[in-house]
Amino acid sequence: MTDRPPSKSSDESVPDSEPSAGWPVSLTGVTETVVATLGPNDRWNVAALGLFAGDPVTARTWGNTRTRRNFHRRGAGYVQFVDDPVVFTDAALSIFEVGEPVLDDATAWVRVSVSRMSTGADDGTDWEEWELEPVDSAVRSTTVPTIGRGFNAVVEATVAASRLEVDSYDEDELRRRLEYYAAVVDRAGDSRDRAALERVREHSKW
Repeated sequence: MTDRPPSKSSDESVPDSEPSAGWPVSLTGVTETVVATLGPNDRWNVAALGLFAGDPVTARTWGNTRTRRNFHRRGAGYVQFVDDPVVFTDAALSIFEVGEPVLDDATAWVRVSVSRMSTGADDGTDWEEWELEPVDSAVRSTTVPTIGRGFNAVVEATVAASRLEVDSYDEDELRRRLEYYAAVVDRAGDSRDRAALERVREHSKW
């Protein structure tokens, strides 16, 4: 297996397409993305965000996160599609702030307006469901799709690690899952997947 470099040299970079109102890809199931939202410090907070396909496309925020608070303040954000596991892990598990809304690593972006649809609680954690309406979007690079077990394992590891301090989850079971995902990365991942897994350890209680 050829290691994936930090930059997307295997992708075909293209000039940003003419912005259009719509999603740049067809969404099915739950698609993992990152979202940049403008905070009160005028910095863009970058966090992981799962998009639920449908009409409309929706997403949930859990707890009193920066994304939730910025959605309330601004009613907008930049959803971005990334293929670098390190970037995704930093967004999922750490405080990740940048000066501009669109990351260099984004292969496509969508500026969205958001409106709250419903609220609730699950095992003591409050959640809010948001409708995401595309305002404009652009594709920045294209690539031949591949299925990377290592990258997928990193994504699942970020989910398990984020739940380690949530009382409603079994910590021993989560740690068993993390060890399994680590084994998958060791067997099937590349250098960026392995670097991302180390970030999971650094950013969590694992």
